[in-house]
Amino acid sequence: MTTAPVPDAAVPPPVPVRPAERRVSRRVAAITPSATLAVDARAKALRAAGSPVIGFAAGEPDFPSPPHVVAAAVAAAQDPANHRYSPAGGLPELKEAIVAKTLRDSGLRARPADVLVTNGGKQAVQEALATLIDPGDEVLLPTPYWTTYPEAVRLAGGVPVPVVADEASGYLVSVGQLEAARTARTRLLLFCSPANPTGAVHPAEEVAEIGRWALDAGLWVLTDEIYEHLVYGGATAPSLPALVPELQSRCVVVNGVAKTYAMTGWRVGWLLGPADVVAAATALQSHSTSNVANVSQLAAVAALTGDQSAVATMRAAFDRRRQTMVGMLREIPGVACPEPQGAFYAYPSVKALLGRPIAGRTVQTSVELAELLLEEAQVAVVPGEAFGTPGYLRLSYSLGDDDLVEGVSRMQRLLGSAG
Repeated sequence: MTTAPVPDAAVPPPVPVRPAERRVSRRVAAITPSATLAVDARAKALRAAGSPVIGFAAGEPDFPSPPHVVAAAVAAAQDPANHRYSPAGGLPELKEAIVAKTLRDSGLRARPADVLVTNGGKQAVQEALATLIDPGDEVLLPTPYWTTYPEAVRLAGGVPVPVVADEASGYLVSVGQLEAARTARTRLLLFCSPANPTGAVHPAEEVAEIGRWALDAGLWVLTDEIYEHLVYGGATAPSLPALVPELQSRCVVVNGVAKTYAMTGWRVGWLLGPADVVAAATALQSHSTSNVANVSQLAAVAALTGDQSAVATMRAAFDRRRQTMVGMLREIPGVACPEPQGAFYAYPSVKALLGRPIAGRTVQTSVELAELLLEEAQVAVVPGEAFGTPGYLRLSYSLGDDDLVEGVSRMQRLLGSAG
């Protein structure tokens, strides 16, 4: 005679949480805080407490905004017309400046109706995805990726699909990899060149190949061009829809003044794309933040239309620091560092250091290694886990030359002691 199995009384069924008892929505609770901002905040707090921490975490230029930009903002603040609401989609004069800048720098023709001015490039990414993605749609993410990309995809209801490229390819994803990751649910490719966190820059022929592949596959492309002017050693960063004009009706370009003009705190970005998509994104923004601060918008007009010499000055400094940092990192046994051709980041592999004793500790992950560097060398870096690829570190070279040399020297001394 057999008896029915008795349920395990030690494992009670889960008790559902009633909506009224839930303190934070599941959607927002699932967000991972920005690791780069967290590391930078911790480094700044330690410095404020008197610790001589050198921070390689921040993704912003260490230069002041150009003087003519600041002067334009002062004048704008003194004009009462700028103390009022303005169109949610952006000031007409800034839209015109963006259209002219896009033609000048990218060879891409657009109209003011194709532009939405946003509170920084991050909002442009989020609003573009929210406008284009439905629940369950898949988004291909060349990986290592910027930390915000997968979170923005998830907030829009989409599914991020990492497509990993490592140091062997210079962190450049191939069409073959993208095609292998594509499914019937793939909606969009999120493309970024020059890339954060790697500084990788796709050659023009590869950008065109990827654009033609996306066109043939019927995909949308969101291309982030925020680092377009920060390229070195003869590299160029052509705009994808300029190389593949047929894709322009299914492509959204994200850009802004933050990196090129050292204006991270002014919070001015934009998205440029088909007028129907831009109109929908503008409607979304009208119910969230409405217009970007007028003073910041007029400062951005001055940046885009005024003297561009500050851009070349910053680029020359970043190029010098890039070469110094990469050369010093390559002197550390167990560290492999491809030479970045754009942005202002190096992304060395530290996989060969994991599992080895360093300063009396054996670190198993790049998160643990980053913690060890902060505690023992007082150097702040961001671990590769934040960018979808454990076993790497991201270092920004957007800091003074002396601090850069001192910080990497500390890393050399600590990591060079690995057993």
